[in-house]
Amino acid sequence: MAGWAPASPPDRNGHHMKITRIETFTVPPRWLFLRIETDDGVVGWGEPVLEGRAATVAATVDELSDQLVGRDPLRIEDHWQVLTKAGFYRGGPVLSSAVAGIDQALWDIAGRARGASVHELLGGPVRERVRIYAWVHGSGPEELADQAAEAMATGLTAVKFNGWDDPVATIDTPARIDAVVARVAAVRAAIGQDADLAIDFHGRFSPAMARRVLPLLEEFHPLFVEEPVVPELSSELVSIAATTSVPIATGERLYSRWDFRDVLASGIAVAQPDLSHAGGVSECRRIAAMAEIHGVSLAPHCPLGPIALAACLQVDLATPNFLIQEQALGLHDGKAAGLLGDLVDPAGFSVRDGYVERPMAPGLGLEIDEKAVRRVAQDGHRWRAPIWRHPDGSLAEW
Repeated sequence: MAGWAPASPPDRNGHHMKITRIETFTVPPRWLFLRIETDDGVVGWGEPVLEGRAATVAATVDELSDQLVGRDPLRIEDHWQVLTKAGFYRGGPVLSSAVAGIDQALWDIAGRARGASVHELLGGPVRERVRIYAWVHGSGPEELADQAAEAMATGLTAVKFNGWDDPVATIDTPARIDAVVARVAAVRAAIGQDADLAIDFHGRFSPAMARRVLPLLEEFHPLFVEEPVVPELSSELVSIAATTSVPIATGERLYSRWDFRDVLASGIAVAQPDLSHAGGVSECRRIAAMAEIHGVSLAPHCPLGPIALAACLQVDLATPNFLIQEQALGLHDGKAAGLLGDLVDPAGFSVRDGYVERPMAPGLGLEIDEKAVRRVAQDGHRWRAPIWRHPDGSLAEW
């Protein structure tokens, strides 16, 4: 019957929990937080942002709230199906990111209502801690090497950096290619052979450049090379993977298991869905299972805020083929004392020897300071991705 929605079994007092309020908060530097409140007083948090499109995603969350307010928050899968499919037009990063944050918040509510961490609801942990890596930056090999060495000194065992920090020509010069190799060589020398390095090319290569450059990096044994080409050229990954032994990672701009279907069979080594873009805990859990049947590891993309990272950790703990977790909060060197410390209790991210210890608190494992979130959201942000151009003035991949 049109308009009918199933209800969950009542509790012992005959009461069905219901969603009563959904709010979003634009939080600097480029985050979007989501709060879902229930009539039982249980509150869940999610992070549905799409970088550079925070206001657009917030508007989409507002539209989707019509399908949620008054409904049972514990029917997570039914909500996921309705939100992704019942609007007739499906997919894309904006809708998938909005659904992702809602899904995170619903899992948070489910865990809090049942007094269990989300990873326990997903079948329990398959590991006791989650390996993480830190981003390092530098305009030249020496600066990169220094930052990588500093990261190792904090106890981390892996770093990632941009292989190319300016626009890349479709077929670039030998000198420029040598500069990329020098960057990688410097980091490897700085961290030694017992640590890992990963290289992000951010989709800046043409297929021809990927086939030329990746074999030159083999002697440095990268953990993986990330997104050598843009997702529109995913069909080229078969030929790229065939030219090199360097493990290839991709997936931050793939938003569903259907987007991943052909890519997982292309020869990549690592799938990188983003839990704030690719349908949340529910969909990324399914993507991880699909990856496993192809011998592909999971390394969730997460250059975002604390709620997104908390959601990633819950999936990581319950995923057999997990490899390593990206994070951009600076937790490895104490930088969390800034904005992060104002918004959440950093105890939820206990780091030791390059690993995050398994969070035991219910839901996503975070305690959010709602008053602090509301305060910083008054300023908001209008973060936009940089626009790069080639020397001839044409648009370049950032």
